[in-house]
Amino acid sequence: MSRPEHIAPPEIFYGDDEARKYTENSRIASIQAEMAYRALELLNLPAGPAYLLDIGCGSGLSGEILEEEGHTWVGMDISPSMLEVALEREVEGDLMLQDAGQGVCYRPGTFDGAISVSVLQWLCNADKAANRPKARLQRFFSTLYASLRKGARAVFQFYPENDDQIQLITDVATRCGFEGGLLVDYPNSKKAKKYYLCLFAGQQSGLRNEMPKALGEDGELHPDEQRSIAYERRRATTRKRRTKQNIKDKSWVQRKKEIAREKGDKVVAKDSKYTGRKRKTRF
Repeated sequence: MSRPEHIAPPEIFYGDDEARKYTENSRIASIQAEMAYRALELLNLPAGPAYLLDIGCGSGLSGEILEEEGHTWVGMDISPSMLEVALEREVEGDLMLQDAGQGVCYRPGTFDGAISVSVLQWLCNADKAANRPKARLQRFFSTLYASLRKGARAVFQFYPENDDQIQLITDVATRCGFEGGLLVDYPNSKKAKKYYLCLFAGQQSGLRNEMPKALGEDGELHPDEQRSIAYERRRATTRKRRTKQNIKDKSWVQRKKEIAREKGDKVVAKDSKYTGRKRKTRF
């Protein structure tokens, strides 16, 4: 399938129909929740409620996770249709119609952290003549850096198209003042592999910024893959049990002949030493 960002700009791709279809898809909601929980874990927030920014909040699926964890959040998105669905769902966060490529329009030091799920790759797409990816990324990261409190983190789950795109994003973020880097969960898995850009907006006093450990880097499997492997093994065992052995042996033939005799069949061959004998294969 074509990548969504190659089909149309986000505000057009996520129109009324697509916004509702995206939100009502239970699998998408489950994956979105899993990635939001992981992003929140990587934020490594101190105990207590925090004031967070959800970049590309869409219909509020990620924001609901922040809400459940006791945080207050603000969401920004470029799609009016997505925000309309979020309003219908009565999410608790404040919502703002805003193109991330035009910057984060908040006062300096406003947020304790920021998360983003499946958004960052859209800023790398030159879908309009005026949209230059590098300039849009620079505007975004520089204003985001200013809006975060010192030492706060920003975590982005995204789907890079290639290594050059990853390099472009990390280079621009670094030049805008961020520290940190790329973290890849389950790097050896085709389905469970996820990219997270974990950025630090400066250092908190007395603390050192250390990149968190990626999931699956020691070879452990994603829970879905573990369940899939267990299911395949169970199916293989069941198939093996159901495999018929050689039941047409001598006793089976004699039993069938006995049943035929009891029914009164006229022609039933007599038993002999050749009854049930396996014939040789003819070539």
